[in-house]
Amino acid sequence: MSHPIAAESGFVPVANGQLYFESSGSGPDTVVLIHGNAGDRRHWTTQVPALAPHMKVIAYDVRGFGRSSVPVADAAYSDFDDLLALLDALRIDAAHIVGWSMGAGIATDFALAHGARTRSLVAVGPWINGHASEAVSTFIGELGVVARAFQSEGQNAALDAWMASPGFAASILDPAMGAEFRRIAADYSWWAMGNRSPQQPLSPGAADRLAEIAAPTLVLTAEADLPACLECADLLQASIAGAVKVVMPGTGHLLQMEAPEAFNGHLLNFLQSN
Repeated sequence: MSHPIAAESGFVPVANGQLYFESSGSGPDTVVLIHGNAGDRRHWTTQVPALAPHMKVIAYDVRGFGRSSVPVADAAYSDFDDLLALLDALRIDAAHIVGWSMGAGIATDFALAHGARTRSLVAVGPWINGHASEAVSTFIGELGVVARAFQSEGQNAALDAWMASPGFAASILDPAMGAEFRRIAADYSWWAMGNRSPQQPLSPGAADRLAEIAAPTLVLTAEADLPACLECADLLQASIAGAVKVVMPGTGHLLQMEAPEAFNGHLLNFLQSN
């Protein structure tokens, strides 16, 4: 049975800024989708219509991305508290929190900082803030190349450097989806690559506290995901009681874009069972 899908969009206030959001669907359950780096809510274009017939779906732009405001110098904030402000503004008591890549780090921090507001946690192609390893150092080194390209030559050079970074390039198995990611990233300001962020990290950090997460947890990763993200997926599964990990074959880091039908099936089954 199909359900009407209502859509609305707008801005909600956060400390020293505002977040842009889009809301679709309706129902007693709400799922919030948090995008990855160098992009915005459009990372979830193929998920929103699959989820909206079953529940309320909120996709928003993280501070510094998309249509949301950029951080204000020396004005402390945190992404996980921004998400809390979004839920408060939309009068959502608790939600399923889904994050991809950078967004998975935000989702995990939120589940730790605001566990009572977290119905479930879904970490996709996951990142864990505070996790340190050789693979993480390699990836951060590649981001450093992107930052230097932006600082010396601007946005187009940063985008070229991002798409050519060895780890990310190797993890794109579908060239068409790589092109779609690039199209979205072309609208990114690369603010974080040229400015000192006043963001305050979760303390103590998530990497040392994963066992505290009580929400039902699904970890979705890819057969050819970034090495650092594969590490994080294993760590989440090993550390969170009852966490389920699914490795999607034939996909890379853009797994929700490369295999949307299979991805949406895994996600919807989990959300409806929790």
